[in-house]
Amino acid sequence: MKDTVKRTPEGIKLHTPEDFEGMRRAGRLAAEALDMIGPHVVPGVTTEALDTLLHDFMVDHGAIPATLDYKGYPKSCCISINEVVCHGIPGKRVLKERDIMNIDVTAILDGWHGDTSRMYTAGEPKKFARRLIDVTHETLMRGLATIKPGATFAEMGRAMQSYAESEKCSVVREFCGHGLGREFHEPPNVLHYQAGRTDQHFAMQQTKMRPGMFFTVEPMVNLGKRHTKVKPDGWTAVTKDGLLSAQFEHSLGVTEDGVEIFTLSPAGRFHPFGSAA
Repeated sequence: MKDTVKRTPEGIKLHTPEDFEGMRRAGRLAAEALDMIGPHVVPGVTTEALDTLLHDFMVDHGAIPATLDYKGYPKSCCISINEVVCHGIPGKRVLKERDIMNIDVTAILDGWHGDTSRMYTAGEPKKFARRLIDVTHETLMRGLATIKPGATFAEMGRAMQSYAESEKCSVVREFCGHGLGREFHEPPNVLHYQAGRTDQHFAMQQTKMRPGMFFTVEPMVNLGKRHTKVKPDGWTAVTKDGLLSAQFEHSLGVTEDGVEIFTLSPAGRFHPFGSAA
């Protein structure tokens, strides 16, 4: 079928009001999946068991887990514990008391991708871990607050980087948000920091947001330095210094006067300590 979606000169799709409705349904289902899994995140459970619950939830609600078999990825979600920055593969690892983790799901519903992640804790986290989660959540909120027609992606990146660094944390640069819709990943690349002139993404970050753009914002914030490395499995990214990392993610659309977040938690559980955002 011919692609009739309008695009910016940078190749970013500009979606229709009907497309917003498709993303609302997909985003809500993804958020409901993460609402569902919360009570199961407890010491003693395996990450594989959590993955199975999420897989079954999505399939039972008419969706397809987007990560399963995506470029060879073997599971239906990503579970990134403690020093794991992103793309942690569920398996036989057993959650321990005070573990913190990001759980990332993408549900394909009627062809639309709802992509979201949030933080969970197995038991009561240590104070510095709790603070990192709070800082990371606020980093995302600072970024979302900048989104409106005419704003640039650089402004959003600057808002997130400046806040996280003011709290003595660092923003990961090797991984970014992305456009999505009927495709899992497409333009633009959404940086969570402000690119310098020598950065390959500098020109793209000057792009102005326009109504109809769909993308994710998903800052990864480290307790220590920003640098990461990928384990031999080719997926699991960890902090180089072994310190904790946290992440929150929303899928959204730029509207005529601001932003619509597609992946808000229906149960008000996006933040593990009680924030409804």
